Amino acid sequence: MNRGLPVLLAAVLLVFCLSGCNAAGTSAPPGDGKMEVVTTIYPLYDFARQVGGDRVEVTRMLPPGVEPHDWEPTARDMVRLSRAKVFIYNGAGMEPWVDRQLPTLQQKGIVVVEASRGLDLITGTPEGAAGGEEAAAPEPAGKGHNHGHPGTEAGPGGVDPHVWLDPVQARQIVQKIRDAFMAADPAHADEYQSRAQAYLAELAALDGEYREAVQGFQSRDIVTSHAAFGYLARRYGLHQVPVMGLSPQSEPDPAHMRRIADFCREHHVKYIFFETLVSPKLSETLAREVGAATLVLNPLEGLTPEEERRGENYLSIMRQNLARLKMALGGS
Repeated sequence: MNRGLPVLLAAVLLVFCLSGCNAAGTSAPPGDGKMEVVTTIYPLYDFARQVGGDRVEVTRMLPPGVEPHDWEPTARDMVRLSRAKVFIYNGAGMEPWVDRQLPTLQQKGIVVVEASRGLDLITGTPEGAAGGEEAAAPEPAGKGHNHGHPGTEAGPGGVDPHVWLDPVQARQIVQKIRDAFMAADPAHADEYQSRAQAYLAELAALDGEYREAVQGFQSRDIVTSHAAFGYLARRYGLHQVPVMGLSPQSEPDPAHMRRIADFCREHHVKYIFFETLVSPKLSETLAREVGAATLVLNPLEGLTPEEERRGENYLSIMRQNLARLKMALGGS
């Protein structure tokens, strides 16, 4: 046997791993002086692109069409991450694997942004633990706001990670990304500042559109496939009634489904919302049982390949969500 063959194979394998493959949402190392940024989920990927513009090469670890709860990176993903100058992740329990990697990332000098750190997080008790009477008074900010509806608390683990669905808190995340880029690449700080300012104005406009629309809603109850919309609901005075918990893989028990069906009938719910990355079967079953229709309400945890091909982004999807809320809740 040729003794050089194993060495040659090992060298080829190493080159392959370091070069990676150009899958959707990922990229090879930039060769044009751009700062390499790695993000976990789609909203952070989009925010980073908006702030960085042509000065950055942004990689999203989560592939298109993949639901992020319980996703784990591959060895190739970790090679890609090791090359980053800035790493942006959500936190609040969305990516539990990150905790194991933080010491190594910090040793390498990678600028790490935990997007949810310092934000007004929703915490509470497991879904379905409360229900029945309308809450006598609002709970303190940052707690689970159950409004007396079945299953609207933050869920097991006590923290809702879906902070990006609140445009006001999305602005705070963009500011964190701006500051990280300016620290990692001070030579282009003015450009990051300018681009961030323009995008912050767009997010403020989006917030204004939601605030104006909810004034015309005839109902405030949104029945969703999983508990992803707590921050959106809290910001705009809506009542989220989720079929499943914070993870769309959690299965509701029959008693919980009966409570939600009773709630839908009692409150004349016309639409049950489902998501593009999760099977709609439970939502369709509930809709048939209570005589309702179904609509997509997108939690923006990731985009489908078709949405990527259409060039959708955070702002466009959030405006589609608003249009569907108007349809479901009687807005003009």
